[in-house]
Formats: sequence, structure tokens, C-alpha cells
Amino acid sequence: MKVFLLSAILALLWVPTAQAEVLLQPDFNATKFSGLWYVVSMASDCKVFLGNKNHLPMSTRAIKATEEGGLHVCMEFLGADGCNQVDADYLKVGSEGHFRVPALGYLDVRVVDTDYSSFAIVYIYKELEGALSTMVQLFGRTQDVSLQALKAFQDFYLMLGLPDDMVLMLPKSDTCIPESKEKP
Repeated sequence: MKVFLLSAILALLWVPTAQAEVLLQPDFNATKFSGLWYVVSMASDCKVFLGNKNHLPMSTRAIKATEEGGLHVCMEFLGADGCNQVDADYLKVGSEGHFRVPALGYLDVRVVDTDYSSFAIVYIYKELEGALSTMVQLFGRTQDVSLQALKAFQDFYLMLGLPDDMVLMLPKSDTCIPESKEKP
């Protein structure tokens, strides 16, 4: 019984500690982050993602900074019935670059690293179908990213404990690109 209680307490303590170690992009600038991004790669322990990862094409995020310090994000992706669009408001939480998205079950979203002009690494801690999971997305301003961006992405997801078999390099696709490409 003591072992069970100790395991339960350690499990409860582990999640907040792991989240606290995820740092934010220093001096994050939402206006510079605005524009069109491609989701080039993803890593996640989410069962839904893992079950579908071999069927996911590249998607896009058209991002616009809000006056409140948040982001309005238009996600476009290919579904079974063609292009789908989901709009979501990323609500600022405390520091610049830290958000939550209640409509999507995203409890914690952080822009971890970006140079604003070519790549960004985004951390998402979410609840989907009653299960908590971690996701890391690699964004690119084009459908290709540099080897340095890929290395930073890999270093980050491995630091979170996500192994390489939970990673997907998304196949390029020109199918669902927003008509109004907002470039930075």
C-alpha cells in the first residue's frame, strides 16, 4: 500500500515539474510570429495522434496577434472530406508566448523557440478524450526547415521524454493552403 501511495504522489508531482521545465522564447513578439506557418513535424504521446500518424499530411497555421497579447490561429488541414479549417483563439497566460486554448483542450501552449523568419517550436500539453498528452510541433515558414531547426526540435522532444517512434515528419502538401497567405 505504501508503494502505491508513493507512486501516486510521485506521478502527481512529476507532471507539474515536467511542465515547469519548458521554457518560453525570450522576448516573444506575437506580431513578428504572425503570418503563415507550415506544420513540418510533430512528436506526441497522444494515442489519437499515434493511431493516425501514418495518414497525416502537412497542415498550415495562419496566425494573427490580438490586442490582448494572444493569437488568433486559423488551422487548415486535409481531411477525408477535403480541406478543413478550424479557428481558435490562443489566450495569453502570464508571460508573452504562453497560452491556453480551452476550445481545443490545450491546457498549456508555449512558443519554445523561434527565429520568426524560418522556424518555430511549439509545446502543447492537452487533454483529448479524457487523456492528458504532450505534443511538440515544428513550424516552418516554408515546407522545408533547416538542419539546425530539426536538431533543435529533436533535442527538445527528446528532453521531454518523447522517443523517436512518436515523431512524424509530415509529407509536403499544397492541398490546403489558405488563400490569403499572411507573411511576416
